[in-house]
Amino acid sequence: MDEQAAAQADVLSPETVHRKFKEHGITHVIWLPDSETNWLHTLLESDPDLTMIGVGREGNAAAIACGLYAGGAKPVILIQNTGLMESGDSIRGWLKSLKIPVPLIVGYRGYTRHGVTKDTAATFTEPFLNAFRIDYYLVESDRDADRISAVFEMAEKQMGPAVALIADEFHGFNR
Repeated sequence: MDEQAAAQADVLSPETVHRKFKEHGITHVIWLPDSETNWLHTLLESDPDLTMIGVGREGNAAAIACGLYAGGAKPVILIQNTGLMESGDSIRGWLKSLKIPVPLIVGYRGYTRHGVTKDTAATFTEPFLNAFRIDYYLVESDRDADRISAVFEMAEKQMGPAVALIADEFHGFNR
């Protein structure tokens, strides 16, 4: 493998995430606009089969996903870990209590594989998911793309939320 191919394999490309959405029949992407997912957003927005629904606060995403699901759509929520934590009560009340199978693609802001974690958003993310009993997988690169599929399947099987923690939000999504 040449150096450029090796570097590309170490990122999660927007095309890979988009492909997983298509493979799993996603119809709506509920998201909060941010600067880190620009390339992914641009790609998703250009897909005529996907409807992008922006929210002003992440706490609104679970209720919107619930309504879309009740209407026969297949939504996914695309937010950052800080928004995940802000959404705790909505996730509990809407997705978990009503047993709505919605996958969440969550940017793992502050995650460092090596070194010292300086961002408390990263420090609290996994304990938050564990406290809410939400299963999750860490996705660091295209090599981990099968974990995105596992999250979609987990949400369906458990009839509730499941999370793909995207640890590469500053690279592949942002090019």
